Amino acid sequence: MKDDLSRYLRLAAREEIVITRHGRPAGVLIGFETEDDWFDYRIANHPEFLRKVSEARADFAADRSTRLEDIPD
Repeated sequence: MKDDLSRYLRLAAREEIVITRHGRPAGVLIGFETEDDWFDYRIANHPEFLRKVSEARADFAADRSTRLEDIPD
């Protein structure tokens, strides 16, 4: 892989590539076709964002949320 990294980066833009060490999975190479793909990946894996989504879902399930329709103009 070290000798042909650019090739693997091109492949990774289409699919994840599992990197092995001595035949065992050691990591994953993930490529992005666009900056938007990179941004989406970062948001989907950001701990603070995921925590806030989880809290919002819990509030909604417990009926502690406000519907946009109920907010006065």
